[in-house]
Amino acid sequence: MWRIFCALLLCVVAGCAQAKWHGDTQDIMGTKVSVTLYLDDDVKAEQAVVAVMDEMRRIDATFSPYIETSELYKVNQLAPKASAQKPLTISAELARIIDKSLYYSRLSDGVFDITFASLARYYDYRKKLTPSEQQREELLPAINYHFIHLDKKNNTLWFEHPKVYIDLGGIAKGYAVDQAIEILKGFGVSHASVTAGGDSRVMGNKLGRPWLVGIKNPRADKVAITLPLEDVAVSTSGDYERYFIDDKGERVHHIINPRTGKSPVSGVNSVTIIGPVGIDTDALSTTVFILGVDKGLALINKLPGFDAVVITTEGKVLYSQGLAVPQ
Repeated sequence: MWRIFCALLLCVVAGCAQAKWHGDTQDIMGTKVSVTLYLDDDVKAEQAVVAVMDEMRRIDATFSPYIETSELYKVNQLAPKASAQKPLTISAELARIIDKSLYYSRLSDGVFDITFASLARYYDYRKKLTPSEQQREELLPAINYHFIHLDKKNNTLWFEHPKVYIDLGGIAKGYAVDQAIEILKGFGVSHASVTAGGDSRVMGNKLGRPWLVGIKNPRADKVAITLPLEDVAVSTSGDYERYFIDDKGERVHHIINPRTGKSPVSGVNSVTIIGPVGIDTDALSTTVFILGVDKGLALINKLPGFDAVVITTEGKVLYSQGLAVPQ
C-alpha cells in the first residue's frame, strides 16, 4: 500500500512540475505560431498564452496586405494617391515598422526594400504563376524605397510613385514575436519561446538548460544544425518555404531581389540570423540571403550583437565571425 501511495505521489508531483510548462500552436499569419512558457500560476499562464495568440491575430489583421480591412491594405490603396501637401495619416505602430524597414533599406543600399511587392504581388506560388513581361516593364521601376515618404514625427505617409505597393512580410513576423515576448513579460514570465514561421525569440532558458533552436536542412525534412540559445531572437529565410519549379527547371521562391524582381541567384539556400530582437533579425535574414555569402557575412560581421549561419547551394555551412570556431 505504501509503495502504491509513493508511486501515486511521484506521479502527482511529476504532473504538477510538468504542468508549469504551458503552450499552444495555432495557424495565424499564414504560418504556424507557437508559444511555450513556464509559470507557476496555471490560470495566469493560460491567460498569457491566449494574450499572445490574440496579439498575433491583431498584427495579422492590421498588417496583412490581403485583408481588405487591414491598415496596410488601406495604405496601399491611398498612399499612392496622397501627396506631400496632403499625406496619409497612419498609426504610430505602422510608422515604427516602416521606419525600421527604411533603415534596413538604407543600410543595405536597397537590397531590403518593402516596395518589392509592387511587382512581387503578382507571383502566385500555388498556381505556379510569375508576373508577365508587361508587368515587369511597368512595375519594376516602382520598386524603390526612396518613393516612400514617411514623417515619423507626425505619422504621415505618401508614395511618390503611383504604382508603389508595400508588403511587410520580411519584417512583420519578427515584430510579432517581439510583441509576444513583451506581453509575456507583463504576465511575469521569465522563461518562454515564441515562434512564427521562420522567426523565433527565446526568453530565459529551459530551467537551467538553453533553448535548442533547430535550423532546417533546406533540401531535406530534417534539422541540419541545432543551436543552444538564451535571450535572443532567431530568424531564418530560405528558398524552400514558398516556391515552385518553373518550366526551365529553376526554383522560383518568395524571396525577391528588388533590383531584378526575381528570386536572387546568390548561391544561398538559407540564412539564419541571431540577434537581440526579431524585427531586426527578420529583416537581416532576407537581406543576407539576397546579398549572398561574401557580402552578406561581411555585413553581419560589421553589426555588433548579430551573427549568421548560412547554408549554401552546395550544402556548405558558413558562420559569421562571432560563431566561427577559432583556427
